[in-house]
Formats: sequence, C-alpha cells, structure tokens
Amino acid sequence: MIVEIVVGIVLLVALVAATSIRVVRQYERGVVFRFGRVLPAPRGPGLTAITPVADRMHKVNLQIVTMPVPAQEGITRDNVTVRVDAVVYFNVTDPIRAVVNVEDYLFAMGQVAQTSLRSIIGKSDLDELLANREKLNQGLELMIDSPALGWGVHIDRVEIKDVSLPESMKRSIARQAEAERERRSRVISADGEFQASRKLAQAADVMSDTPAALQLRLLETVVEVAAEKNSTLVLPFPVELLQFVDNVKGAAKGSAEKPAEPEPAEPVRASEIPDAETPEIAGTPTPRTPDSETGETQVGIA
Repeated sequence: MIVEIVVGIVLLVALVAATSIRVVRQYERGVVFRFGRVLPAPRGPGLTAITPVADRMHKVNLQIVTMPVPAQEGITRDNVTVRVDAVVYFNVTDPIRAVVNVEDYLFAMGQVAQTSLRSIIGKSDLDELLANREKLNQGLELMIDSPALGWGVHIDRVEIKDVSLPESMKRSIARQAEAERERRSRVISADGEFQASRKLAQAADVMSDTPAALQLRLLETVVEVAAEKNSTLVLPFPVELLQFVDNVKGAAKGSAEKPAEPEPAEPVRASEIPDAETPEIAGTPTPRTPDSETGETQVGIA
C-alpha cells in the first residue's frame, strides 16, 4: 500500500514537471501569460518553469527574418507602368509587443511592405527607380519602420531587387541610349576635326613663310608612298603651274565673252543726193502719181 502511494506521488511529480518545465533556445524569448495577463519579464534561454494550470508561455524568435515582397505593379510619377519587387530584413526587439500589440507580426510586416512599395513607386520617376535605388531603399525603410516600432520590430534593411519594364519602354530606352552614343561619337569626331584644322592652319602659316618647307613635305610624301611595295607612280606637279593654267583659261574665257563693237557708218556725199525741184519735208507724204505702164498710183514718203 505504501509502495503504491509512493509510486503515485512520483508519477504525479513527473507529470507536473513535464507540464511545467519548458526549454527556451538561445535565439528565443518566452512570453508568459498568467491567467491571461502577461508577465513583465520574458523568460530567457535555458530551462524555465511555469505554473501548470495558470501559466501559458509563447515563444518568440529573435533572429533576423528575410521576407521577400511580391512584385507590385504601379504607375510612376511620369506615367510609366512598372513591376517592382523587394526584400525586407527585420527582427523582433521587444517580444512582449510583438505578441500583445499585433496578432501576427509576420503577416502584418508583409502587408505593410507591399503597401509601402506601391506608395514609393507612385512617388518616384522611372529614372529614380533605375538609378537612385539607394535613396528609394532608405525611403522605403522609413515607411515600413514607422508602424513596425509599435510592434516591437526593428527594420534592419530594405532592398529593391528588380524593376520590370514593358517591352515598348525597353525599346525606347535602347533607342535613346543608341542616339546618345551616336551623338557623343559625332561630337568627338567634330572636335578632332576642329583640332586637326587648327594644326593644319598653323602648319600652312609656317610653310607660307618658307616655301622650301612645302617642297620638302612633298618629297617626304613621295618617299612614304614609295616605301610601300606597290605599283603606284607619283609625279610631283608644281602648284604654281596649275595656278598659271587657271589664270590663262580665265583670261581666254573673258576675251571670248566680250561683245564686238559696231563698225562706223560711211558718210554720204552731197553729189549722191538727187536734185529736187521742190524741197520736201522729212516725214511728209508726196502726192500720188499714176504709173504710166501699170496705171497704179504710187505714194512716196521723203
């Protein structure tokens, strides 16, 4: 009888110990509720005992949680439709708030991250999404961290992973980049031509002072062409001779186009003028006289 009582007491103690002893890991904290009221101090890592009937313990993980934010589609400030996804790194700093103030802090953090990401898309331009991601990451972190402080959650960092653009926008950006590269190449080529022209002008001024330098340059060019093994025959031709030929052609063309002067009229002698009984006034019609042979009347104007 005594043995049975002792065995019963041992079993009861073992049952009580099994229901009252908990193991808390190093990265966890235990929030204890006694008759529904939270105790002010969470339980640390190791073995901890709770009252079997009165206490309930909720374990909270303090490790950094990596939460991917699903891709959110939105319209930027310059009316471009994009899809942006991100990732949020956070951890629990106050386990009591994470249990008491919010029902499920993981779900709440996911919803806040999605809404904040949509908000940051609408407030930014496409160029900012593609180039200034650091600034957008900081703004997104501030937007998520504001409500998370009341839940005992600390936002470690927020990163925008990818920005998906429509195919038409990708083609437009590619054409813009190609045009920009073409513009730069033309500017560089024009700058090179400008510098070369200035150097050539300076060289022409130097050679104009010393005509022998031009002849030496011509001979050097002939030597360079002759150094290559080809069948090209170079005959130097003086530039002054070409100018002389052009001047001769211009003079011949000018003399050919000059109009011929009219020849002077020969003077009329007085003996060749027929005598007239009656002086006639120039421009006055003479009386009509019939022709003896034809019978027709002839009119003469003096």
